[in-house]
Amino acid sequence: MKILSLKALKQSYTILKTLLNQKKKPLNTYFLIIKGMVNIKKEMHKLNSFKEFVALATVSAKDYQKTNLSMIRHFTDELNVPGIYVTLNKPYSAMLTHFKKAKIDSRLIIFIDAITKITGGKIKKEKNCLFIGSPENLSDISIAMDQAVRALPGKNKFLFFDSLNTLLMYNSVETVIKFIHFLAGKMRVWKVKGIIISLKKKSNDELIDELTQFCDVTFDFGGKK
Repeated sequence: MKILSLKALKQSYTILKTLLNQKKKPLNTYFLIIKGMVNIKKEMHKLNSFKEFVALATVSAKDYQKTNLSMIRHFTDELNVPGIYVTLNKPYSAMLTHFKKAKIDSRLIIFIDAITKITGGKIKKEKNCLFIGSPENLSDISIAMDQAVRALPGKNKFLFFDSLNTLLMYNSVETVIKFIHFLAGKMRVWKVKGIIISLKKKSNDELIDELTQFCDVTFDFGGKK
């Protein structure tokens, strides 16, 4: 895995200090794009008083993308916080398209892409993306997250990990449990607002129950039962 140097990442993100000062507070309406899921706004606002936390969020497959984008909007637009988006499901290029449509400023985010290479996508040097070989390369993902967190300006930042289900496709349950335990610990060391995403599936209920012990709060955005 080729990781950009910490110096290069910091140089790429000096612009963030200016962007964070210039961004205007948005109208408090962006959660309306999710029909029947107004609880997202209420639940996310509960975390505003915490400087850092580790949260596990289960989301329905139907509203998966919209829910994720709404949570990112909460950080970047309302809280004016930069962060890291670890994507194991969709390539960086696809994420940029989604962010653009949702009017989310992707310049505030460092992406860690662990899917483009394994799907045969084209890789080119990007200022705000680190490409990892596969969701199976947990060590490389860990290194990339550490460099990205240290590269972001300021003390207030978030880390969004998408998703638990993809990890399970490439790693054993035991390995995933150990990695999430490790990740939760690192999120606390980094002092970030951490979100770990999982699709809501009955087959994952026992695993989710076990992982909640590593987290400060859990959200269920799975829709009606």
